[in-house]
Amino acid sequence: MIGQKDEATSFWNNRYNEAGYAYGIEPSVFVKDSLEDLESNSRILFPAEGEGRNAVYAAKKGFDVHAFDYSEVARNNALHFAKKSGVDISYQVGGLEDLNYKPASFDAVVLVYAHFFPEIRKSYHQKLVYLLKPNGKIILEGFNQKQLFYNSKNPLSGGPKRLDMLFTKEMLLDDFRKLNNIEITENVALLDEGNFHKGEGSLIRFIGRTTK
Repeated sequence: MIGQKDEATSFWNNRYNEAGYAYGIEPSVFVKDSLEDLESNSRILFPAEGEGRNAVYAAKKGFDVHAFDYSEVARNNALHFAKKSGVDISYQVGGLEDLNYKPASFDAVVLVYAHFFPEIRKSYHQKLVYLLKPNGKIILEGFNQKQLFYNSKNPLSGGPKRLDMLFTKEMLLDDFRKLNNIEITENVALLDEGNFHKGEGSLIRFIGRTTK
């Protein structure tokens, strides 16, 4: 796992070192819609946040924003973007296992194309639920396993090249089985997010809440 983590860190540092923002600066439309019912001072965590497009949007809306990623380059780019946008975000470098977030300390956790290694995915998802306050909210958007077909047609449509790093409904329902009021949908969408999400993609979107 250590080797995988080092490999992932190197991959993402290289990607975020390229000119421009790899996935653009506009937030996910799904995330924008999913944050609408949160109180303006809500505390939100963005794991694997990359260059900050969703975290900066949330900070502009008045949320207390926290983020982390393996990539130091991603963090630096995100903080630069936040400063240009006139907002503050708290952004740490590392994995969830490296950081010391307190239980029941967030109103929402937002996972956008956060595809973890299969060895840690389930435990990561369950630990993130543990960080939520009562009536806290998980918001997830990612690629389902049908994405391999779209990726083979157009590599820039995005997503891991490994089937076991892509999502299924059954997988997410099991990982987040302690949540309630679950909404889960799958659809094919035309992506236009930076240089690496371009073209049709097969997506899965999930929302669930902890008990009040």
